[in-house]
Amino acid sequence: MNVAELRTFVVGNPPPSFGGRYFVFLTLTTDDGIKGVGEVYAATAHPNALEPLIHDVFERHVAGTDPFAIEALVRRISARGYSARPDLTLMGVVSGIEMACWDIVGKATGRPVFDLLGGRVHDRLRAYTYLYTEPEDQADVYTDPDLAAERASAYVAQGFTALKFDPVGPYSAFDPRQPSLEAIARTETYVAQGFTALKFDPVGPYSAFDPRQPSLAALARTEAYVARLREAVGDGCDLLLGTHGQLTPAGAVRLARRIEAYDPLWFEEPVPPDAPEEMALVARATRIPIATGERLSTKYDFARLLRANAAAILQMNLGRVGGILEAKKIAALAEVQHVQLAPHLYCGPVVGAANIQLATCSPNFLILEGIERWQGFHAELLMKPIRWESGYVIPPTEPGLGVELNEAVIAGHPYRGNELHLEMRGQPL
Repeated sequence: MNVAELRTFVVGNPPPSFGGRYFVFLTLTTDDGIKGVGEVYAATAHPNALEPLIHDVFERHVAGTDPFAIEALVRRISARGYSARPDLTLMGVVSGIEMACWDIVGKATGRPVFDLLGGRVHDRLRAYTYLYTEPEDQADVYTDPDLAAERASAYVAQGFTALKFDPVGPYSAFDPRQPSLEAIARTETYVAQGFTALKFDPVGPYSAFDPRQPSLAALARTEAYVARLREAVGDGCDLLLGTHGQLTPAGAVRLARRIEAYDPLWFEEPVPPDAPEEMALVARATRIPIATGERLSTKYDFARLLRANAAAILQMNLGRVGGILEAKKIAALAEVQHVQLAPHLYCGPVVGAANIQLATCSPNFLILEGIERWQGFHAELLMKPIRWESGYVIPPTEPGLGVELNEAVIAGHPYRGNELHLEMRGQPL
């Protein structure tokens, strides 16, 4: 059996676009007709640039190879061009191809992937969701604590026992500011011209001076937000404080001390991912567990993080980290240090399915990220939706990843980002 064919699909995620504006899926088909599905976490490049890279990697390194030879395949691709230091974009491609190979292997052997990686150790997987602003909301769930409390209470009523949110603010060195009257007028002009969607950055150009020290007002605002959520959900729901590396270590410590009283389950990526030694400073200064890893790739990045004792919870994204086998190796490294896993998901349901396979066979699994209840467009993209019950995901019993793409739905939702979004490059509204 050899891999014979690649197909790629760039899917537009319709509003409210939870999980991203687009998803990049692929299928590999063997010469005896077994099809495997994969997904590339495409946060670092436009999909129009990413698709040719996927096909280039396939033609050079995958076509005609044995899908069972996953270790050799990943090493061959990740060391291409005599670099042996692959970037995040290439590792996203590796990850999507690798998980498709695992899907083929599982189907060829008639077993779920988790059975091929040690077997089931969890019958159900605790799951959480972000707090999301719904289309009908009159305010932003991240700037209105009362709306956030109402939304959190609704999720708890559905069965969730953990919720994530990011109340800290925009990911920039500059304080947020209101748009000027000139900017508002300019926006009205674009709408009058017929645009149905406008993308803009109200903070200012992304800056090389990130991260930032939070102001006293920002610290107080965040503390009040967390306090309001804790009041709303009580002790029956964990609070997961998300940030996106927008703080200095000193600023993160100041914030952590403000919110320790509300006992969050974790403080996520408090500083940028490039310096785990600095993240370790935060970890040593707070009682809140540090979670991180969505922007890291390969066991080498995670080994450095673990050596620094910078995190208690690892959040690898299987569409970027190097695939399922790489993630299993990272899970083993973490297990040695009694560090837990909370696989990251801000993409489509195929990465979600790979996360489920890893979580099911990993003793140190903690909790699984999901997009609400895995319903809506995420469910429509699959022939059979992922099973969610009262705050838990139930692992599938089907061979491989346990999911199949609904190609009819995919065909009806091509991504046309250049047509739908006005980019205000260098000219924030």
